[in-house]
Amino acid sequence: MQDVIEALEAKREEARLGGGQNRIDRQHAKGKLTARERIEVLLDEGSFEEYDMFVEHRSHDFGMEKQRIPGDGVVTGQGTINGRLVYVFSKDFTVFGGSLSLAHASKIVKVQKMAAKVGAPVIGIFDAGGARIQEGVDSLAGYADIFVENVLSSGVIPQISVIMGPCAGGDVYSPAMTDFIFMVKDTSYMYVTGPDVVKTVTNEEVSHETLGGASVHAKKSGVVDGAFENDMEALVQMRRLIDFLPASNKEKPPVRPSFDDAERIENSLDTLIPPNPNTPYDMRELIEKTADEGDFFEISPDFGANIIVGFGRIEGSTVGFVANQPMSLAGVLDIDASRKAARFVRFCDCFNIPIVTFVDVPGFMPGTKQEYGGLIKHGAKLLFAFTEATVPKVTVITRKAYGGAYDVMSSKHLRGDVNYAWPTAEIAVMGAKGAVEIIYRADIGDEEKIAERTKEYEDNFANPYVAARKGYIDDIIMPHSTRRRVAKALRTLRTKDVKNPEKKHDNIPL
Repeated sequence: MQDVIEALEAKREEARLGGGQNRIDRQHAKGKLTARERIEVLLDEGSFEEYDMFVEHRSHDFGMEKQRIPGDGVVTGQGTINGRLVYVFSKDFTVFGGSLSLAHASKIVKVQKMAAKVGAPVIGIFDAGGARIQEGVDSLAGYADIFVENVLSSGVIPQISVIMGPCAGGDVYSPAMTDFIFMVKDTSYMYVTGPDVVKTVTNEEVSHETLGGASVHAKKSGVVDGAFENDMEALVQMRRLIDFLPASNKEKPPVRPSFDDAERIENSLDTLIPPNPNTPYDMRELIEKTADEGDFFEISPDFGANIIVGFGRIEGSTVGFVANQPMSLAGVLDIDASRKAARFVRFCDCFNIPIVTFVDVPGFMPGTKQEYGGLIKHGAKLLFAFTEATVPKVTVITRKAYGGAYDVMSSKHLRGDVNYAWPTAEIAVMGAKGAVEIIYRADIGDEEKIAERTKEYEDNFANPYVAARKGYIDDIIMPHSTRRRVAKALRTLRTKDVKNPEKKHDNIPL
């Protein structure tokens, strides 16, 4: 019996070594952790239960039958993060460059199916060179099997992808269908076709970083939701993110003890809005002074910076914050901001997370670049997302709410549940100067008359009282009481029960 036990332990040790010590050393030399080390950092100590440690590929072409390594380039299993169940797969670059075979794919599909069955998040860690060429169509079939599970699990369980090395070709489409994607700066990159193919087809010379590095996808393309300095930071932040999320769409958001008084008054907010209506201020200050203990996990901070989205807590329970950011492009809604916020709102709605919206928006971005890029359709995504959302929705207008952008930002007209305004709010079709120049075009040139008309327009519309009189605003609140009023509104909405018309699925303007 002892011989059998020792043989098993020897086989386990062989599997744990992956591609061998030399390749592990090379991984470390690049500043990267190994697949197993990443899982150890991500999960609670001692909680990891591995599946399919001894699986090997079944290929006999190109001499592959002589190259078999237990695990076949991916480590899979389940464990806990702060005591809550998660499933995980971590691609092992030391084994065949982490390339995907049919057996490798089957291991991933197994944990995807298990996660969906029991209702637990899936975290995928990517560090791989794409499809295993020696397997041909089998590797492509394996990718498709993973994609199917991504699609079927969408909106059912949270799916998170962490890119910690190369992620190319078919490998990029699984992360693209998950809820959140994060990268590591300098050591990770994502692209459909690499620099060599680009040069052959288009004659462009481009580096891995310029084509698909974290600096590209976190700031320009918006493909990823954040970039971290190194493997350790990325994994620690994933632990933090998971703490905000329910395990599945059947659960309410997690609640943790809070030592922050829901009745807390923030007098500094009374001076947050500058006297000059064109002077910017940082909307993050309002979010952090509203959330429990100022704890805010921002999503996509470097992309579409004119809108802020992310998770915080109020009275210990997770909420999603959506807020225009006057510090960037005056908080205007453009293509990037609309796409970013719409996807976040839909995630919150999928997973029963209430949405708190802070509004200071001068309208939609004008210009040919935006119109040619499809601003109409992209802006409609955000309108669609807020309207279809059935979770509790609380909105606070802090300053400008102009034109169609007022409607789009979770207004009462889009089924907002509780809508507040600060005394500094301006709810109108447009700013006073532009409106007067249209309404009183004949008076242009007469500065005294224009000034008089502008003052008249401001008195009538550059305040929240007209909207409040019509019932479009539920109350005009003091800025310092924002946390207290939002917390109370969310408390009353805990039993909200609204269902959309029965349908197979909607047809959001993609």
